[in-house]
Amino acid sequence: MGSRRQFIKTVSASGAGLVAASAMGVMQEASAHPTSVWGGDIYSGPHEMVKNSKILSIKNPDGTETLGVVTPKGVIDVRAVAKKMKISAPLTLDQLLQEGNAAGFNKVVASADKSGVPYLDESKITYGRLFKNPGKIICVGLNYRQHADEVGMARPAVPPLFNKYNNSLAAHNCVLEIPPPEISYKLDYETELLIVVGKRMRNVPEAEALNYVAGYCTSNDFSSRDLQLELPSGQWMIGKTLDQYAPIGPYFVTSDLVGDPNNLKIQTWVNGEMRQNSNTSDFIHNTQHMLSYISKYWALEPGDIVFTGTPQGVILGMPKDKQVWLKKGDKVVSYVEKLGELKFTLG
Repeated sequence: MGSRRQFIKTVSASGAGLVAASAMGVMQEASAHPTSVWGGDIYSGPHEMVKNSKILSIKNPDGTETLGVVTPKGVIDVRAVAKKMKISAPLTLDQLLQEGNAAGFNKVVASADKSGVPYLDESKITYGRLFKNPGKIICVGLNYRQHADEVGMARPAVPPLFNKYNNSLAAHNCVLEIPPPEISYKLDYETELLIVVGKRMRNVPEAEALNYVAGYCTSNDFSSRDLQLELPSGQWMIGKTLDQYAPIGPYFVTSDLVGDPNNLKIQTWVNGEMRQNSNTSDFIHNTQHMLSYISKYWALEPGDIVFTGTPQGVILGMPKDKQVWLKKGDKVVSYVEKLGELKFTLG
């Protein structure tokens, strides 16, 4: 028995030594070549929110999705300029927001002219997803007075919250592949203002909430009403988060360029026919209240995104004999003032 215990101790000690030595080697290798999860050097500077910028995502021939900056001269290809000028800069909007390397981003923009890299013609760009991996996708339901009235529901005392997942994220000009009819056929549009969080906020009072916003986008909380409302117990999450059910774009616009988010025109067209025409001034819970309320329950982190509800004019709010659900081939245009037209086709 004694020799057996000694054998176990010896093996355990040698195994621990091997693990420690291996871990030390990994640590030394990592410290010798520190890289971020995005690739490239780890950014260790101050976390700053980008300002005075209109940003899009470029779908490159190699399949990557990288930053473009809209300027009067054309679109700056951030990846190409950063590489040419040897600037350590964020290459995606997720990275820019989450790392906070606004200085590197600004350096690329300032270097665009002297880099010699051609400006891109936006009309020839294939758009990528603005967001690929946000930490959280939070949605506020039933947040316009006239929309609550049209669907016959009481105006909620607090913002009703639900979620989407990253699988639902889709790009401007995408073909949104709808589910087969045996899964869902009551397909509906919901044009919405999207809030993009720029710095960590927890228990933030309403008076300070807008200071934490990096910017805004046009978005569509695409919905399957049969899954959302007709499955047992009401399955909002299922009805809202199938693949590609969150088109966003074409731009991320910084908050300083947008101004008051609670006074923006918001509209939807389907096959050229206007369906929604409202203003965010009809919010039940304004932008400050939504963010402050959410931050009471968990922290909002840089790069998190918040859908803010849709106005009246959805198919669900029409009389049942006039409800013609969206179908393959339909073209949807979502518009929010100062943020551009988000377009997608159902496939």
